[in-house]
Amino acid sequence: MSTSVNTSPPVKTYTLEEFWQLPDPPDRSKLELIDGVLYVTPPPEETHDDVVARLADILGAHRRARRYRGKIYFPRAAIWTSGRTYLEPDLFYVSDERSTGFTPNHRDSADLVVEVISPGSAVYDRNRKAETYAALGVGELWLIDETERTVEVRRQTGAGTFDEGRTFGRGESVESAVFPGLRLQVERLFTD
Repeated sequence: MSTSVNTSPPVKTYTLEEFWQLPDPPDRSKLELIDGVLYVTPPPEETHDDVVARLADILGAHRRARRYRGKIYFPRAAIWTSGRTYLEPDLFYVSDERSTGFTPNHRDSADLVVEVISPGSAVYDRNRKAETYAALGVGELWLIDETERTVEVRRQTGAGTFDEGRTFGRGESVESAVFPGLRLQVERLFTD
């Protein structure tokens, strides 16, 4: 009697150059690359975009008021490594200090990365993508859950990992090591 073994088909991996040659999906899904593996997430809803826009206004005003030197980026701006990883956070901040270590026109890390969690991307954002940001040395990660209306803040441990994080909810204010003095009421992210 012979036994056959079924295995999963191999996963196609991509170089950064191959990834950049892929066509944009017709449904506006987001394409990202982690260690050569292609990840496709559904396009965001309008509520997602509203949260990102509110946060950009708040962080921009705080940065200007405190005279922090650096830039806030939005998609299609990206963080990528030299060969096989390319990520487009919903929003990220790079200080002038951090950017001095970058190769020109190549951001490979950030002080702060923000991902707005949608039901279609929750597992990916909270796990694989978060682990990748930690390995890239991102200083702080905010996971904004638009369904639960919470903000989870994870901070770099210095070992290529994030701490277990703290979740801020209704009636609380988010605190950031990247933006000292910022006291962002969670409700402000979800209402005009």
